[in-house]
Amino acid sequence: MNTNLTGKKVMVLGGSAGIGLATAQAAAAEGALVIIVSSNQERVNKALTTLPGTAQGVALDLRDEAAVRDFFNGAGAFDHLVFTAGGPFPFGQVADFSSADMLDALQLRFLGAMNAVKYASPHILPGGSVVLTTGIASLRPQKGWAAGACICGAMDGLTRVLAMELAPIRVNAVSPGIVKTDLWAGMAEADREAMYAQAAAALPVGRVGETADIAQTYLYLMREGFSTGQIIVVDGGAVMV
Repeated sequence: MNTNLTGKKVMVLGGSAGIGLATAQAAAAEGALVIIVSSNQERVNKALTTLPGTAQGVALDLRDEAAVRDFFNGAGAFDHLVFTAGGPFPFGQVADFSSADMLDALQLRFLGAMNAVKYASPHILPGGSVVLTTGIASLRPQKGWAAGACICGAMDGLTRVLAMELAPIRVNAVSPGIVKTDLWAGMAEADREAMYAQAAAALPVGRVGETADIAQTYLYLMREGFSTGQIIVVDGGAVMV
């Protein structure tokens, strides 16, 4: 069954920028009531200026399990949970990482997602869904991507087990390839643009992703009522080349 998003309540964690904001904007354009959640109130306020007046925004540290629990206990019922939160991946090979480094990398992207679903799921309405975020680093690992590959692999497994444990709530994940987001903000602009150009030349589609491209996959997984436990790769063909 295809589900129209008009009038649906969509919670986007990590919705103040990048893929999360693009997803919130696309859902709102289809008539959804959007609530964005992010750690920084200033970014939340800025993001709200790009959304309809019905949209809401909340500043919340998604690393704080107690705060996440309290937020969802007071948020009321809603239809769809989207988790896109996460800053830049730390780069480095396994030999360079300490246990503390890896735990810190997992804290938001994996444990934050797990705790969000844990406390949000009792409030998801019948026919609702969860859409998580992973990435192709686990499918096509490169040197220096130890944290990214580990987190993405963990998210793939989490998606599938949650689909079983939370049924009939549907749980899926989006796995983007290279996308123009703040993930690369730590690079010098010239280096970043050179990376985009090099990646685009290698991809079958001839360009790197835009956040609006990826947002459409989150909307598809919210609307489409028969898929669960699936990892949808949206990478311009990167895993094939």
